[in-house]
Amino acid sequence: MPQHTAHSHTPVPARELIAAHGGRVTRTRIAVIEVLQAASHPLSHDEVAAALDAGGIAHDRVTLYRALEWLVEQGIARRIASGERAWHFEIRRGDDHRHAHFHCDRCGQVLCLEDIPATASAALPAGFELDRAELVLHGACADCGRNGLGAP
Repeated sequence: MPQHTAHSHTPVPARELIAAHGGRVTRTRIAVIEVLQAASHPLSHDEVAAALDAGGIAHDRVTLYRALEWLVEQGIARRIASGERAWHFEIRRGDDHRHAHFHCDRCGQVLCLEDIPATASAALPAGFELDRAELVLHGACADCGRNGLGAP
């Protein structure tokens, strides 16, 4: 189910997303979806937890991990590899909203690169079938570069 209408960037309410995917509507799932929908960039588990804490939403690490995993399994959220063996999560905004990400190796922030499509340009060998492509660029973000925190 698309999470936005074709002509709008208004997020589909969390309860509707969960119900449309046949899931149990829980306070944690609703809150996590709302946090991801409000985020301007992909968030780590700890950043989602901090946002829940700031909103007064009681949760534990295991419940939050399970909620994030369920959202990814259902295609509601996307998981992005960010290095340091940590994942970042973003809400999916429809099948046509695919872009690259930038991981700052200095501060750990993951940013969306909306103007760079995450598409595979290489031809796959015969018999191979592509399900998804992920493009994550690594380097120093503008803040770390400006602050002289270049290559280690």
